Order: sequence, then structure tokens, then C-alpha cells
Amino acid sequence: MENKTPSTAWYKDMSRYHWFVFVVCSLGWGLDCFDQQIFNVKRNESLSSLMHKDSTDPMVTEFGGYATSLMLVGWAVGGILFGVMGDKFGRARTMIITIFVYATFTGLSGLAASWWDFFIYRFCCGMGVGGQFAAGVTLLSETMPDKARPKTLGLLQVVAAACNLTAASLAMLFGILEQKTHLFASYPTWRVLFMIGFIPALLAFIVMRKLEEPQAWKNAISSGGVKKAGSIPDLFRNTRWRYNVIVGMLLASCGVIGLWGIGFFSVDLTRTAFRNTKNQEARERGDVEKLDFEFIRMLANNPKEFLPIAQEKKLTPQSFIGGDRSNIPGQIYRTIVDYGDSTVEFNVDRILDHLTVPREGELREVQRKGWREILDQSPQRTDKAAFDQLATDIAVRAKSITGYVNTWAAITSLLFNLGAIFGTWGITLVAERWGRRIAFTTFFAASFFMTIIVFLTMDTPLKVLIMQPILGFCVLSIFGGYAIYFPELFPTRLRSTAVSFCYNIGRFVAATGPAGLGILTNYVYHDAPEPIRYAGATMAVTFILGIIVTWFGPETKGQPLPEE
Repeated sequence: MENKTPSTAWYKDMSRYHWFVFVVCSLGWGLDCFDQQIFNVKRNESLSSLMHKDSTDPMVTEFGGYATSLMLVGWAVGGILFGVMGDKFGRARTMIITIFVYATFTGLSGLAASWWDFFIYRFCCGMGVGGQFAAGVTLLSETMPDKARPKTLGLLQVVAAACNLTAASLAMLFGILEQKTHLFASYPTWRVLFMIGFIPALLAFIVMRKLEEPQAWKNAISSGGVKKAGSIPDLFRNTRWRYNVIVGMLLASCGVIGLWGIGFFSVDLTRTAFRNTKNQEARERGDVEKLDFEFIRMLANNPKEFLPIAQEKKLTPQSFIGGDRSNIPGQIYRTIVDYGDSTVEFNVDRILDHLTVPREGELREVQRKGWREILDQSPQRTDKAAFDQLATDIAVRAKSITGYVNTWAAITSLLFNLGAIFGTWGITLVAERWGRRIAFTTFFAASFFMTIIVFLTMDTPLKVLIMQPILGFCVLSIFGGYAIYFPELFPTRLRSTAVSFCYNIGRFVAATGPAGLGILTNYVYHDAPEPIRYAGATMAVTFILGIIVTWFGPETKGQPLPEE
């Protein structure tokens, strides 16, 4: 489509078809981000269910990091593959294929039977995600009039943040329903939300016949550029493009690690902090331990009779006020379940002896005396009706706490993405007025300081309401800068491949981010009360590296897209 003569307002240069392409590209990427956000909110909950462990278990956090890293590797692989396809076979055609891929495997994630097939689905979903960004951004940048290009690319990220907001709102709604009703008593909310991810595939069906390839790409191919289109070796033969792609890869790595290895884990920080708060409130009331230990005494003294009732109620260590490391009833319950039928003669005294061995160093003898006193005060009932009622009370309490924590995790995500809507537009305005380097420097620096503040201090609802929008404003805005900057670095015949290369090869490096956070949480800071806090603050140094890389890149403000 030919561009019109530039007018005063950027949007006045756009035809109906320009708006159609903008809507399609924005929804393609936005619904992609919707699926990613469901993963961020429900990652630990889904792995907790599939691994049969507490959501607060450090191993769940560790595996959550691995699942995220694997998705980022898939993102990189798919990004390179579909990036080359976009240059060789067309941007529009490639974008439609990527929508099918990420929608299908997001939906399948909701049907996962174990953690390992969940990992496979996340890898495959990542492939579609990686290809979608490069194809969509390239199609939009080549179709839009020059004056409208930066604004529409910035707005694409605003739409993506709005879709993230929608996903977080749905998760919050489901958390409230989980807390207040029995709607999801038999089918977990995480499965339902992942299966909603099938919906974006409908978008591909609707637009596949109406979406055209950009004229710039058609001209490049018709003039004999098809042999050189999408050539990765050719990208590195030219000194200018080789330099730009190296800068782009490093820049993308810093932002992706910052978002996927730190920013999105603020949701898990909220889960940990709020569950601990609820646990403390419950313990301060005093009656909670008595109820739990009464249940444990009955179960430990006659496990063969009462264990089936506990399993029928789907009790886990998490059911005993949180499942954190100081949760003694949960530790005892786990021991009883692990021993199974052999616990017929494994009474409470022997269980406490077992729990105080050196490998459970936090369960000290001085604490053991306190538990013993509570156990001595608990009634000595043995009837099944009383045990069944206790099991029901504990399960209902656990469900309420889980619903409360899930609701606030969703609110955390919602606020994060609400801030991102303003942040992505904010970096667009800064980049247009003061240049790309100033924009990246400003938002990387803000992300560094805000990440440290959030991870070290956020522990109440009020702090979540204040801090999370600011964190989202800072961290997610950087991706609005990528959408504007990366297409400006490369010629038409290599643009999709190069943008993909920057954004996705960087993800191979960035995949170490979530895994690194998991390792820091589970091994380096494992003795801290809330290890994720110190792990997240440590990872914030990534944003400083982003500032350094920014000043090695060329300034492209006010320049047309390069050709050769």
C-alpha cells in the first residue's frame, strides 16, 4: 500500500487498511501476551499440582524457573525459524502460522498430565511466541506510513499490556470464585485459564484471507532479492548489520532477563509474602495449632484408619496454614503420608524424633518442646466423625487461604500490566522526543531501582497497590522501545530475520535468568525466611548491563527505515 503525503497528525496518514493491519498485528501479539500472562500467574500453581508439592516448596519455584527458561529457549528457536520464514515466504503468512502454534500449545498446557509434558507444551508455545513478535512487528513497520510507524509500534505494545491486564483480571476473578464458592472444587482454575488460550487461533481463521504482504517486501522479492532474503550468513557479512545485530541481541537479553527472570516473579513474591502474613495471623489467634495438632495426633496414632479420610479431603502440607518451612503440622503430615501403611505404629513421638534429625536443621529441639506442649493439650478423640470434621475444617481453611493468595497474585499481575500500559506509551514519547538511547537509559535505570525496592520491601496489600504499577511501568516499557528500535536497524530483505535474531538469540542468554532466580532461591538464599526477595534483588544488576549496551547502539531517531 502506498503512503499518503504526511499531514500534521500522524494518524491522518493512515487508511482503513492501515488500521486493519494495526488491529490484526496488535491482537496477534496481544493475545500472545495474554497467554504468557496466564502462564506467569498460574506457573507455580500448575507445577504445584502436577508435582504434588506445596506451592511454597522451593523446588516448585526452581521448576517454575526451569519451565520459564525452557519456554524462552523455544521462543528463541521459533523466533529464528519463523523469522527466516517471514523474509522468505512473507510476513502475513508467517504471522498466521505462529498464532496457530502458540494458541494450540497454550491450550494443551491446560491438559497436561505431568510436569514434563507441561514443559514440552511450554517449549512449543514459546516457538510460536518468538515467531509472532518478529512477523507482526515487521509487517506493521513496513505497512505503516513513515510518520505513523513509531506511534503504531508503540501502541502495539500498549495493546499487549492491555491484553495482559485482561488475563490478570480473569485470574483475579477466578481467584475470588475459588475463595468464595465451590465452583472449582474438582477442576483447578489453572487448567481452565490455560485452555482459554485456544481462542486466539480463531483470529488467524478470520484474517488469513484479508491480510496482504507489505509492498516493500513484494518489491524486494520481485527484484530478485528472494535468494538473499532471510539469509543469516548475509546478515553477518555486512559490517553494519553485524554490529547492529550484536547490539540488538545484547539489548534484548537484558530486557528479557529483567522481565522473565525478575519482573514476572513479583507475582510469586506476593504469593509467598501474603501466605506468610495469613499464616502469622492464624498462629497469633492460638486456636489454629490446637486444631491442627488434634488432627495430627489422631492421624499419627491410627494412620491406617484415618489416612484415607485425609487423602479423600485432598489435604497436603500446604493445608496446614501454608506449607512453609516452619509449618510443623505440615511436616508431620508429610512424614506420615511418606511412610504410608508402615506408620501404623509410628506415633507422634517417633515422628517428632524423625523431624529433628540434622537434615531438617530448622526444626530445633527448643521448638520441639513447644509442639509437644500443644500436642499434650489437644483432645484425645479417636472417632471417625470427629476426624472427618477436623479434616473438612482444615481443607476449607486451606482453600480460603489459597483463594486469598491467588486473588492477590492476580491483582499483583493486573497492577503490573496496568502500569505497563502507561510505560510502553511513555517510552514511545521519550524515544520520539529525546532519542532511543535516552529512552532506554531512563527506563533501564528506573527498572533497576524499582526492582530492588519491590523485592526487598513489598509485603502488604498497600505496598502492592503502590509499587506494582510503578514496577510494570518501568520493566515492561522497555519492550515498547524494542518494537520501535529493532526494525530501524536493518534493511527490508533481512528485517524479519534480524529482528528475530536480536529478540530471540538474546533469549538463549535470557533463558538463564529464570533458572538463575530459581537456583538463587533454592540454593544460595535458601536459609532466608523468604529467599525469593534476595534472589530478585540480586538479579536486578541485569538492568545496569542494559544501560551500558544502550550506548553502543546507533541513534535512529528521525531516520527512515534502511534499505542498504
